Amino acid sequence: MDLLDLRNGLDEVDEQIVKLYEKRMDLCAQVAQYKIETGKKVYDRERELQKLEKVASQVSGDFNRHGIKELFEQLMSMSRKLQYRLLSEHGAMGKLPFIGVGELDTEKARVVFQGAEGAYSHIAMQTYFGDAIFSTHVDTFRDAMSALDEGSADFAVLPIENSTAGTVNEIYELLVEFEDYIVGEQVIKIEHCLLGCTGADLKDIKAVYSHPQSLMQSSHFLSDHPWQQIGMKNNAFAAKKVAEDKDISKAAIASEFAAKLYGLKVLEKGVNDNKDNSTRFIIVTNQKIFKTDAKKISICFELPHESGSLYHMLSHFIYNNINLTKIESRPIRERAWEYRFFIDFEGNLADESVKNALRGLREEALNMRILGNY
Repeated sequence: MDLLDLRNGLDEVDEQIVKLYEKRMDLCAQVAQYKIETGKKVYDRERELQKLEKVASQVSGDFNRHGIKELFEQLMSMSRKLQYRLLSEHGAMGKLPFIGVGELDTEKARVVFQGAEGAYSHIAMQTYFGDAIFSTHVDTFRDAMSALDEGSADFAVLPIENSTAGTVNEIYELLVEFEDYIVGEQVIKIEHCLLGCTGADLKDIKAVYSHPQSLMQSSHFLSDHPWQQIGMKNNAFAAKKVAEDKDISKAAIASEFAAKLYGLKVLEKGVNDNKDNSTRFIIVTNQKIFKTDAKKISICFELPHESGSLYHMLSHFIYNNINLTKIESRPIRERAWEYRFFIDFEGNLADESVKNALRGLREEALNMRILGNY
């Protein structure tokens, strides 16, 4: 047989496969109808494993056994997605436990941020909320989340990602631990300045105070000066210390906002190496709400420690034509070599495609949680 004959033979087989596929999906729709009437769950892992072993036993050779299992995994995955959609259309999947609101109620809201006044978190808070709020600051991120849980704050402002330093891992851990939800975000451009006391000059400086990350981000500038570098837990604390000490030999690396707040002199602007450095802050509350015009969703889930599990989870986004914007994995404490995945994607909780994807994920993943829509 020449190549053309072989291709014609393949086309004939493919036509049969297409017809059989449609017949199979029609049967799957009938299965969905049965599950609508009986309340039976869509995902039956044991049944699928038995099916995979059966079809693998009906072919010869390791290559074909592996291939037929992969093919039927895809067929069963498509069946589940069809069933989720049909169950959703018949209202058999329940509603997502979030309430849509036109606007966040921020007037006279109690807002908490980590660090001292003048920190970038303080700037993010003012940029997002404006001045018509009551604000407090705490020492740690955990303190901020606890304030929400205790009811002493309505919103918390937390840094979750920096464009150069990456994610703030502690925030991810806290989002899993606490029953709090992301309802907004604010990106702040990071411009570190060298701040000194009134009357100070560059030639007077002997020691520089700042957060270790900010010192690292300003390494090129600092390498040109033989100054002692002293780490602080927050840039604003560094600015506050310099202002209180009133010592012209001491300087801080912090924002221009902190300079104005503490009455310091800007000795040098833009000392950070990367001029495009930005930090993304999230706005968190303890209410299960989302703005009706929200465009991004964050979730997390755990997976069985087995081949293909992440692939099958991500297929729910592909099937529903949803664009992922970020995926992050974090080790699960006290469970060696197992990971929790954090995913950001475009969409709104009111979208049918989003509902279908989330319902599929909820049935098939372990401990799936919606962290917020914002």
